Amino acid sequence: MKKRFNKITDPNDQKMPLTMKNYILLLVGFVVIIIGFVLMAGGGSDSPAEFNYEMFSWRRITLAPIVVIAGFAFEIFAILKRFE
Repeated sequence: MKKRFNKITDPNDQKMPLTMKNYILLLVGFVVIIIGFVLMAGGGSDSPAEFNYEMFSWRRITLAPIVVIAGFAFEIFAILKRFE
C-alpha cells in the first residue's frame, strides 16, 4: 500500500496554527533582535590598564535594549496574530 502525502494547497489552512505571513513576521522580529545585539556590541579597550568611556554611550545603554525589547514584543505579536 502506497502512502500519499497531502499537498498543502491553501496557505491559510485552518489546521495550521501559523501561516506564511506569521513566519515572515517572525523572521523580521528575529532580524530586529539581532540588530539590537549588534548595537550593544563593542566598547572595550585593547589594554586593561586604560578605561574606555565609549562603553557607556547612549547607543549601548539606551537604544540597543529598547530595540531588543521591541523585537521580542514584535515576536509575540507575530505568533499571536491570526491572518485569515
